[in-house]
Amino acid sequence: MNFTVFNKKGLWSITLLILLLAIPYGAFAADDEALIKRASQILGPLPASMPADQNPITPEKIKLGKMLYYEPRISVDGAVSCSKCHPVALYGADGLKKSVGHNCKGNPRNDPSVFNAASQISEHWIGNRTSVEDQAKQALIGPPAFGMPSYEAVEKILRSYKEYETLFKAAFPSDKEPVTADNFAKAVGAFERTMITPAPFDAFLSGTKDAMTVQQKRGLGTFIDQGCVGCHFSPYVGGQMYQKFGMFEPYQKYTKSDKVDEGRYAVTKNESDRFVFKVPVLRNVAMTPPYFHDGSVDRLEDAVRIMGKIQLGRDLTKEQVQDIVSFLHALTGKIPEEVSTVPVLPSTE
Repeated sequence: MNFTVFNKKGLWSITLLILLLAIPYGAFAADDEALIKRASQILGPLPASMPADQNPITPEKIKLGKMLYYEPRISVDGAVSCSKCHPVALYGADGLKKSVGHNCKGNPRNDPSVFNAASQISEHWIGNRTSVEDQAKQALIGPPAFGMPSYEAVEKILRSYKEYETLFKAAFPSDKEPVTADNFAKAVGAFERTMITPAPFDAFLSGTKDAMTVQQKRGLGTFIDQGCVGCHFSPYVGGQMYQKFGMFEPYQKYTKSDKVDEGRYAVTKNESDRFVFKVPVLRNVAMTPPYFHDGSVDRLEDAVRIMGKIQLGRDLTKEQVQDIVSFLHALTGKIPEEVSTVPVLPSTE
């Protein structure tokens, strides 16, 4: 049966509309259920926490760690803190092509977001930090980071503040001398393990089917079907493996890379690790341009297209790219209020 209506533009046929309305809602619901099942098996929702056996999370550690995350006076120029390269307001990444450390020294690679990062296989693009705790500690004496001459120099500064002495004792009550670089790292690590941002994608997986748009759902299906999940799996949508960047073609062919980076080869000296990098976490990726280890790509659409070409050997269509980008926006989560507030740091008085 053909139904028609009139409007200012003339005669419209609504046969298709009537047919769509005649489709039982259960058909769409079944599609959502199938997609949820597929995505849950490969990706899954974010956990409530990112704990570590070697560094139990306590309220006292979190309070101290949050303050230390913002503390710049333990850098050689008094201007660098964790928050400088990983500002919370920018979703834990600084938005620069490559980060800038003390005295304007350039870092070798783009800074990834610190959000949802504590459960990766390692930290840094080339995996030369074993955990967020290891990263925090080594950053203190890292030449392009805090640049301090020694851990002892850092401890001396921290001990000069009575409030820090009190906070360290509360966070590490069994330690005879709690103000140490190791405990600095544990406190910062504990705070970073709370930096979790559940997103619309997680709500969708939990059964709230309208948490994602039709295009985002289609993009999720494309993300799975095109093979993106071969590397970007787990609730973090990445961060669980290393992979060569440029499986089918050299990445420099499609990016604005200023030089060739040999990647993990610098750590292992194994030929098989040349041009290999840790697969990045895609949580909040829409909020953290520029992209890739060298920050050579500004637009998420371009990054998706390039990844399809050089990692999957596929020429993704414009619609596929747009759908995947739409899905990636569904990975943008809300920053927890207890993380987003800025603490007042101790004074010498």
